[in-house]
Amino acid sequence: MEIGNIKIEFLGHSGFLISSSNGSGKKIVIDPYNVSGNVNEKADVILITHSHYDHCSIKDIEKLSKRGTVIVMPADCQSKVMKIEGVDLQVVEVGDEIDLSGLKIETVPAYNKDKDFHPKSEGWLGYLIKMGNVIVYHSGDSDFIPEMQKLSGYGKHGNEFISLLPVSGKYVMDAEEAADAASVMSPDLAIPMHYGAGVAGTIEDAQRFVELCKEKGLKAEILERI
Repeated sequence: MEIGNIKIEFLGHSGFLISSSNGSGKKIVIDPYNVSGNVNEKADVILITHSHYDHCSIKDIEKLSKRGTVIVMPADCQSKVMKIEGVDLQVVEVGDEIDLSGLKIETVPAYNKDKDFHPKSEGWLGYLIKMGNVIVYHSGDSDFIPEMQKLSGYGKHGNEFISLLPVSGKYVMDAEEAADAASVMSPDLAIPMHYGAGVAGTIEDAQRFVELCKEKGLKAEILERI
């Protein structure tokens, strides 16, 4: 999927590869988990939302990192990731901002409202990634939380705003809740995630999300896993 000069590729579950479609600029990976053997890209930046095994997967981080890769993560991931040699670890909290030579990354909250899997007290993360006039929001493992309402203006002022939202239910919001969240944020494109990896969620959940978004007048699309 290409929007502007940004290419977004689905790595499976909640994992994505974001890069400049013209081959220049940084390659950003988010939450790689059981990444296909077809993926041989090395990331300049890896963003980890939280410490659960299906988001902070050391074997996948090792596969996609190189010497100098910047790995951004909450504090409880540090003990796992610090075993990887030659990378630049950056521990962040909700509300932090990072500028990596023009690539801007902002951390936002991700949590459950009425479940115990992702307590707000853990300080786990979603990310806003700003590349040129494209802004990508990866919600992390989250319910439809009040903080998402603050993102409703990101698609204005000439920006392209893309939302990556979980749809599986159980640990996170389901397709209906995710579509409601997308309706509040009004992204230029909504993409479902957190399904199809044997953890929670199916392709049917993703399809339901897309259908509901279209009913609300929103553009949504399922990305084929690479």
